[in-house]
Amino acid sequence: MAGEVEARLAELALVPVIEIPDAKLAAPLAEALISGGLPCAEVTFRTPAAADAIAVMAGYDMLVGAGTVLSPEQADLALDRGARFLVSPGLSAPVVRHVRKKAATMIPGVCTPTELELAIADGIGLVKFFPAGPAGGVPYLKALCGPYRDARFVPTGGIGPAELADYLAIPQVAAVGGSWMVPRDKIAKGEFPEIAALVAEAVAIARRLRSQAGGR
Repeated sequence: MAGEVEARLAELALVPVIEIPDAKLAAPLAEALISGGLPCAEVTFRTPAAADAIAVMAGYDMLVGAGTVLSPEQADLALDRGARFLVSPGLSAPVVRHVRKKAATMIPGVCTPTELELAIADGIGLVKFFPAGPAGGVPYLKALCGPYRDARFVPTGGIGPAELADYLAIPQVAAVGGSWMVPRDKIAKGEFPEIAALVAEAVAIARRLRSQAGGR
């Protein structure tokens, strides 16, 4: 399962990072993502509505994950509600090992070579580079890729459409995560056509770049 999820994330190349205030907004948001050409969502545990929103979105033909997973209990709740991958902002060995025992996909956050080595030691091949922008952005990630050529990354944090091309041009970047295509204020206001347009714009950029790179 883990390999299939990671392959699907790499195929999509984008992971919309979602903070949803009300689970009632989950269905139209899922439809907006699908309409925009991106059947994927990372619903973060930054609001009380996250678990219910995951359950709603998991009912659609899309790849749904949970973000900001900070404990084994949150991991279990997300998986019970239908999440197919879990993302954390940092590297928690108890959470990583708990999730791996369940044969689920865990994408922990790393920011330093030491954290990356710890993730690799736990059998993690795909990690979240976070917070990408504040940590040093593309130059820093390129430097990190040098000695760790088998690692794959999902950079997230401080990334917008202007930086998307530079990140996707890095061979070891499997996908780019971000909230710019699913702004919190637009979700709260129910501006789903606008969200679908932002998603479609990001998808077009990603597809063009991947096509130029030979579909990597």
